[in-house]
Formats: sequence, structure tokens, C-alpha cells
Amino acid sequence: MSNRYIRNTVITAAIEATAGSDASPTGAANAVLAFDVNIDPLDAQNIKRTLMRGYFGGSDELVGPGSVKVSFSMELAGSGTAGTAPAWGAVVQACAFAEGTLATPARVEYTPVSTLLKTVSMYYYDDGVRHKVLGAMGNLSISAKVGERPLLKCEFTGLDGGIAAAMTTGTYTAWKKPVAMTKANVIDITLGATYANGVLTGGTVYPSTGLDVNLANAVSFEPLLSEESVDITDREPVGNVELKLTAAEEVAFYAQVKTNATQSMAITIGTVAGNKIIVFMPSVQLRKPKKVDRNGKRLVGYEVGVLPLTGNDEIFIICL
Repeated sequence: MSNRYIRNTVITAAIEATAGSDASPTGAANAVLAFDVNIDPLDAQNIKRTLMRGYFGGSDELVGPGSVKVSFSMELAGSGTAGTAPAWGAVVQACAFAEGTLATPARVEYTPVSTLLKTVSMYYYDDGVRHKVLGAMGNLSISAKVGERPLLKCEFTGLDGGIAAAMTTGTYTAWKKPVAMTKANVIDITLGATYANGVLTGGTVYPSTGLDVNLANAVSFEPLLSEESVDITDREPVGNVELKLTAAEEVAFYAQVKTNATQSMAITIGTVAGNKIIVFMPSVQLRKPKKVDRNGKRLVGYEVGVLPLTGNDEIFIICL
């Protein structure tokens, strides 16, 4: 019997014209350059029978409604050309984001949405076995930590579109290398800046270990007798940062925490057009300060509440 290998995994994803209608993603056009991949091929709500038969022993279960769960990570990098959407754009749109291509300067912006949400068809090829996942929607996390590569981490829920013996080959030329999270490549955590038309203005830069943000989308599988669907019904983004502060700055930040103050937060990754990304949050609240020991040096950590200003503007991912 021949072996099957985890490394021989290919994931493809394409936006659906109609939720739940197979968009038939191909390895040539829609391959996702992923890692840390995992699939739960049938997350079923089984129905226990618990029968009484005059003796000890279990009963069989009836297979109830079930969804498919897929998780993976992607590198956060640009397309290589300013104004051209990156290869991960379709995946992010299925996490309740809109994709906008803008000029002056040429850029692509991803902003959260609450209506007209998009779904993807996702094929998960597990070394010879193809799982079809339809009507899929997901949650997105951003990780941009010092000494690492910037990442997008995804957790998807979708409808079971069937399983078959099949395989494909992925084409990954549209996927570009990210920059390393180092001093030369990053403008560190910036508080109090304003953003407009691809440019951050003002604010104060603080040394940090980077940024983690979880969009915390409420993704739910809803089975009914005549239909099944997956939807995103809410989000409550939250993140965390660790900052190197002076004693006076820590005291001032403590006062901000106590008074529920809000301000903007940003980080800029990359320096070259086509592979420069700004993560901008116009209204964040620093919460739950904690003392952090980093190699004997004092840092201060905060939970970051990521809040809307006027709605659907909690976080911007800007590709320049």
C-alpha cells in the first residue's frame, strides 16, 4: 500500500456568484499558498439514540446535519504591482471584507462589511482525496510579530459538497514573498496617526514586538429542513500589543486605560511599492495593561479593542 503525505495538500478557493453554488476553483487559477492546513471533513451534529435494552452498552448514532471546517495560514504580502489585488484577496473577501481598487496612489484596500457578504467554493485536496466545501465563510486573524513573517490566519466553515478520489496541481506564481518582520522593513506601532489616500500622517511610533489582531467573526452553520447555509452574523475584533514605554509613557497610558480613551493604531510592513502593506485601525481602546518581561527588559502589554467609528471601518488592510 502506497503512503499518502500531508505535504501533498492543495487548497483552491474562488468567490461564488451565488452562495453555495460551486464556483469550481482550479489549481491553475485559484490555488491558495497555505501552510498549517487542517480539515474537519464532517463536523456533524449527531443524534444519540440512547436505547434501553435490559443491559449495559452504547447505542448507535444517527448522522445529523454537518458542516466542513478548514483552517490554514497564508503569508501576508502584496501582489508585486501596486494597484493589483494580491493572490489572497478572494479568501479575505469571504471573511466579510470588501476589496476596492483605488488610484492616486495605486492601491488595493480591504475594509470590513456587514451586508452583501461573499462566500467561496473551496476544494481541499488531501493527496488524492478531494473535499468540496461550498458556501464557505470564515474568520481572519492578522499576525505581524518581530522576527517572523507577517501572516493571515483563516478558519472557514462551509457546506459539505462531497468527497471523491481526485487530485490537482497548484500554480502559485501570483503569490509573492513577504518581507521579514525586522527593523529595516517595518514602521512600528504608530498611535494617533490619520489615514487618507494611502498615506499615514502624524502619530507617534512606539517600539513593540508587533501586532496580533483577530477579527472574531461570528461564523455559524445553520441547518434547516429545506436548506443549509453558513453565515457571518457579527464581529468583535480584538488584538494585543507589547510596547516599550518610558516610565512617563506607561503612567500616561495607564490614565488612558482608566478613562476609556480611544485612538488610532497602525503598522506598516514593507518599503517597496507592490509589497507594502498598512494595517490601520482608526479607533482602538487599550485595555488590561500587564507587565511583560522580555529578556530582562520591561515592556507593557495591552489588549486592543478594535472599534468602529461610523460603521464597517474598524480595520483597513491597505496594499500599496
